Amino acid sequence: MRVLVTGGSGFLGRAVCVQLRAAGHQVRSLGRHRSAQLAALGVEQHPADLRDRAAVADAVAGCAAVIHCAAKAGAWGPAAEYHAVNVGGTENVIAGCLEHGVRRLVYTSSPSVVHRGRDLEGVDESVPYATRFPGPYPRSKAEAEQRVLAANSPQLATVALRPHLIWGPGDPHFTPRILEAARTGRLRLVGPPGKRIDTTYVDNAAEAHLLALDRLHPAAPIAGRAYFLSQGDPRTTDDTLNALLAAAGLPPETRRVPRAPARAAAALLETAYRAARVPAEPPLTRLVAGQLGTSHWFDISAARRDLDYRPRIGTEEGLRRLAWHLAASTAGPENGGAR
Repeated sequence: MRVLVTGGSGFLGRAVCVQLRAAGHQVRSLGRHRSAQLAALGVEQHPADLRDRAAVADAVAGCAAVIHCAAKAGAWGPAAEYHAVNVGGTENVIAGCLEHGVRRLVYTSSPSVVHRGRDLEGVDESVPYATRFPGPYPRSKAEAEQRVLAANSPQLATVALRPHLIWGPGDPHFTPRILEAARTGRLRLVGPPGKRIDTTYVDNAAEAHLLALDRLHPAAPIAGRAYFLSQGDPRTTDDTLNALLAAAGLPPETRRVPRAPARAAAALLETAYRAARVPAEPPLTRLVAGQLGTSHWFDISAARRDLDYRPRIGTEEGLRRLAWHLAASTAGPENGGAR
């Protein structure tokens, strides 16, 4: 069938396009720019802005399903922009599906929608949405997810997937930030040792989207539900960060700061940057400090049961692939990494 992937030129979206093409589907991508990689895959490209409802509807037309990966990510930026892209753009995708009779919508959400700045250890999908957020990204993703799930109906089956900290060769977010902080001497371990987190290798996250697509229909048990995704392999934050540093050939980080001073410093930096109207991201934000200083790993039993999700690329294999990519990259190791 023909599947529209929003954000098809992005890190996760591109992996989804690769697997859809391998499965024999026709793929159309909606994104702001054309991609030579997608062209080489035989993906039809539809340049458009998610905030343009008419353009989004045009991209949806003729498709049997939509996988909505596109989003404005990051730990800093104007709240209005996050809302316009992540919430308004998602509303446009839903409207396009309803206008053109699309029956299946798979939405890429985030576990940050439930993170309230406290430890989350092995929680499942029954944990409620956070009511306070440390930044506009998790707030906008929570609002968008709720709109997607509320749109589930006999006309449009919807499901939300929450992959946690996606990483792997080619990611522009998580690992590059860590590597840059390490190289400039700014990286620190935050809070007491022993806090655990889980992550998701990019190919595992992409496969989960295809598994959900295959199982989604208006009467399906997964319709109208959200699912956590990860490696199913929680490790300490120290081990996770240092494994990524090792993949880049960098020494381990051992310096540590208490959680409370880190959060206070992040709040002061955010206030100063806003007051001075500095557009750049502060060296530390409340969102990043909270992620570094707390446990956040999730029970993925529901995804295993309902989606038959099995993380086929283990963490060690993923790290080997990442190390090879970083070593082989002619553009420099900052172009590889994780979300």
